[in-house]
Amino acid sequence: MNAIQLLTEDHRKVKKLLDELESTTERGVKTRTELFATIKTELTVHEIIEEEIFYPALKQHPKAKDIVLEAYEEHHVVDTLMGELSALPVDDETWGAKAKVMKENIEHHVEEEEGEMFPKARQVFDDAELRQLGEVMAARKEQAMNEMAQAPSAQR
Repeated sequence: MNAIQLLTEDHRKVKKLLDELESTTERGVKTRTELFATIKTELTVHEIIEEEIFYPALKQHPKAKDIVLEAYEEHHVVDTLMGELSALPVDDETWGAKAKVMKENIEHHVEEEEGEMFPKARQVFDDAELRQLGEVMAARKEQAMNEMAQAPSAQR
């Protein structure tokens, strides 16, 4: 699997989870809590492989530098919202609205990656390079998932 396929697969998985989360209510405390924990893990690991591997490789190419810098900032916004959501009880009246804003930010980020960044990546990397990046990212993703699974839940 190449880097773009791996990231796109992650996007689909997180979108499905976010759609499920959006359909929950304040009364669905257990469901909201479990879904949010899963989303937080998935997004954290996804950011790790993008920020440690994909973005630095892509940023070396002048054609892609600006979109990579913007993507880092979009990650920061989502991280801030995730932190705020983590600090709120899931049955707080503002939690659902904040989760919706996080979802909208993620959807925007995905649209930019898939619509602008990935086509640029296909221009600057050949198929072999994308496959190699994908292999490195898949290995790092597995390692990060294992680290997250072993971390105390308070650190997630």
